[in-house]
Amino acid sequence: MTDLDGARVLVTGASGGLGSLLAGGMAQRGARVVVSGRDEQRLRALDVEAAAHLPADLRQPGAPEELVGAATDALGGLDVLVHAAGAVAFGPAVEADDDLLDEMLLLHYLAPARLLRAAAPHLRASASDRGGSLAVMLSAVVAEQPVAGMAAYSAAKAALTAFDAAVAKELRKEKVRVLDVRPPHTETGLADRAVAGSAPRMPQGKAPQAVVDRILRAVADDERDLSSSAFDGG
Repeated sequence: MTDLDGARVLVTGASGGLGSLLAGGMAQRGARVVVSGRDEQRLRALDVEAAAHLPADLRQPGAPEELVGAATDALGGLDVLVHAAGAVAFGPAVEADDDLLDEMLLLHYLAPARLLRAAAPHLRASASDRGGSLAVMLSAVVAEQPVAGMAAYSAAKAALTAFDAAVAKELRKEKVRVLDVRPPHTETGLADRAVAGSAPRMPQGKAPQAVVDRILRAVADDERDLSSSAFDGG
């Protein structure tokens, strides 16, 4: 069982629908939380007791490394990384321009890969001291089931899931657990803030709190993979 009481946690995408609830849920369980997102005003408005509010655009060169450095300074180390930042795009694959393809890969693969790379030494140190540490990486159901009209987003999320699976094997012997999370469509409002295109009509999604409760249960129970089917009934 993973105990979050006293854990030092960095949450990216903390002003988003899932990130804010994850930050709040971990704080309620006794964690010391640093929250990060692109919009400082929205971060400050969060109803989360945070050790620091660190605005960051993880797409920018050096930003993941700078964020990890600032978070570990604020917390005195890092026991848990939660990556929940992202954006979605819609439209035909053959009409996606280079800027959109680059942005999806930056947001959903390169930024989290760089973030985890920067966090790894701190997570290793925590695992040595505490007997284990954790990275929670939010991917999406489209990593398992690519969706027409969401090719760039689907491919970038699939890249993240593949990266998570490989690095989880590499870090497991060092007691750093990497939990790849692939929730189904969730009513976070993300589709209404797409960086390109318009969302097609979708069935009713999962309630964000139900999704977060399932993630927090996986954290507590030391689960190592959370597929879309793990949210059935939530």
